[in-house]
Amino acid sequence: MNAQKRLAIFARFKAANPKPTTELNYRTPFELLVAVILSAQATDKGVNKATEKLFKAARTPQAILKLGEAGLKDHIKTIGLFNSKAKNIIATCQMLVERHHGKVPNTREALEALPGVGRKTANVILNTAFGQPTIAVDTHIFRVTNRIGLAAGKTPLAVEKQLLKNVPEAYRHDAHHWLILHGRYVCVARKPKCPACLIHDLCEYRAKTPAA
Repeated sequence: MNAQKRLAIFARFKAANPKPTTELNYRTPFELLVAVILSAQATDKGVNKATEKLFKAARTPQAILKLGEAGLKDHIKTIGLFNSKAKNIIATCQMLVERHHGKVPNTREALEALPGVGRKTANVILNTAFGQPTIAVDTHIFRVTNRIGLAAGKTPLAVEKQLLKNVPEAYRHDAHHWLILHGRYVCVARKPKCPACLIHDLCEYRAKTPAA
């Protein structure tokens, strides 16, 4: 895909959705961190339902530590892998209190040192909470970018590196959100909604879903 097409794709995304953001509900960087940890192999809708009650009970690392692992599990038991996620969140809260005065750090190294936080989660926090032009590659972005020709790669890291090269700088901060939403609602895994796609004519996917 050439630079002209890439520019046109993101110009259309911006025109359609000038200020995209995550569909996870949060008010502080810490709430976002907890929500993103919980969102692994879970839907944003399911996470929001759980965190609505959790954040009323505990909104800070110190408050979640007071809940304890058992108390935290009671709030997030509707979410998949809640046992391991509760353990990681408690350990992360402990580390935030001990090393960062209860605040979420804004560097990749410090974020990835937290239990349950990998590169993708760190990228989401750096981008959404701190405004850095990072691109977190989840299953949606991995599928979409390989499919439409925007970035090719066999691993999320390879795709991330390609995207950081290929996405025009002016659009890099919001690219993560546009691509996730596009993959979630239009360029879906099975039978992508090509006839309704706003970048239909720019996409290089050969097996486009025909109009009904």
